[in-house]
Amino acid sequence: MKAKGRVFKYQDNVDTDVIIPARYLNTFDPKELAAHCLEDLDPAFREKVEVGDLIVAGKNFGCGSSREHAPLAIKAAGVSCVIATTFARIFYRNAVNIGLPILECPEAVRWTEAGDELVVDFDQGKIVNLTKNKEFQAEPFPEFMKAIMAADGLINQIKTSR
Repeated sequence: MKAKGRVFKYQDNVDTDVIIPARYLNTFDPKELAAHCLEDLDPAFREKVEVGDLIVAGKNFGCGSSREHAPLAIKAAGVSCVIATTFARIFYRNAVNIGLPILECPEAVRWTEAGDELVVDFDQGKIVNLTKNKEFQAEPFPEFMKAIMAADGLINQIKTSR
């Protein structure tokens, strides 16, 4: 499994309230959530993001309220992967559960800027910054996560494994 896209870069402690503001939590419609993804942090995000683009962020990405809406909004916006220095644990698990690929790689975060183009190989954990011609190594997905991602989320994996 691979991803290729342009980077949107954010700072440390991007919380779920700025990923998807609480005023939109009355829906689970992915298209509606995507329409408001990151609007309080980066109002131009929805106009600029293209399918396959990536988010790169600092420490503690997804901190704050425990809500599946946050990774769902990111995924529905077309983001193929989030790379961060670290993730809030509940966001990490919610992202895996809905099939949003995420990787922790401090070096990639340090050497990547907004607008850079990345290629990510999830099976090998390899991140290549094509803009800067640099390569980084993250922990590859373990087999159980590969299965969840291939099924587009935990619920789908459970449904197909019966």
